[in-house]
Amino acid sequence: MIKRGATFISGLLVAGSIVCVSNPAAAGPTAQINIPSTDAKALKEVALSITNYTRFSPKADAGSNLYAIGVVTGLLPYEAVKLEVGADYSTSGSQSDNQADNHPFCFNAKLATAEDALVKGMPAFAVGIYNMGTYDKPEIPNGISTRQNIAYGLVAKTVPVIGRLSLGGYYGSERALSTSGNPRRNNSGLLASWDRTITEVSDKLWLGLDYMGGNNANGQISFGAAWCFSKQISLLAGVVVYNPFYKLSAADGGAIPGGKPALTTQLTINLP
Repeated sequence: MIKRGATFISGLLVAGSIVCVSNPAAAGPTAQINIPSTDAKALKEVALSITNYTRFSPKADAGSNLYAIGVVTGLLPYEAVKLEVGADYSTSGSQSDNQADNHPFCFNAKLATAEDALVKGMPAFAVGIYNMGTYDKPEIPNGISTRQNIAYGLVAKTVPVIGRLSLGGYYGSERALSTSGNPRRNNSGLLASWDRTITEVSDKLWLGLDYMGGNNANGQISFGAAWCFSKQISLLAGVVVYNPFYKLSAADGGAIPGGKPALTTQLTINLP
């Protein structure tokens, strides 16, 4: 499966990593396109991810382009239960003195079980946390926080012919995930995804679709495809549409949380 490392955060940080097996991945935790997956690294497995999000629009309210480098590795020697941890360096590349770019590091962790790991027919499960940033200064006027601390839970099951279906939810920092139009109670939401290796074409081709609710900078629908060039290298390309069901208010100033749609590419290199 191809699986990636974590998803960063659309308004501030993002990440991606993919692994050749049958699903994609990005920086942060092993993920689908932008949300975590139930996949996790085994002991001594290491993946390096290089991710970028490029806006389709040049307008001022489009949001920043985002660039990230991430690494994720497994810590447990068990097949049934895996624990992975990772770190990401993320920046907008704007060369400006902004709080997010000046504090670009973020961390993640995940505990997961695979399908059929303990009992035949059992779905896969995962719990974890990501976007654990290092900056939070509430005393600064209009100061942002990179400590999103998004805790999540997921369950996934592969259905013959259809592919793998995942469903879960998350809860993060109210302060870090607040927006001008919805300053409170937008720090939780639904996580859902579909992914499948298209064996009818090639065992190297993977397709995926994922969704994250919440009306915050991370809310989005993404779809993309990944290709495994080898066991060590895979590349994902996709489109991210932020908060497609968001209802603008006067406080938003015409801008949707997360910004305009973006093209994402996510290169994953498995070491060694």
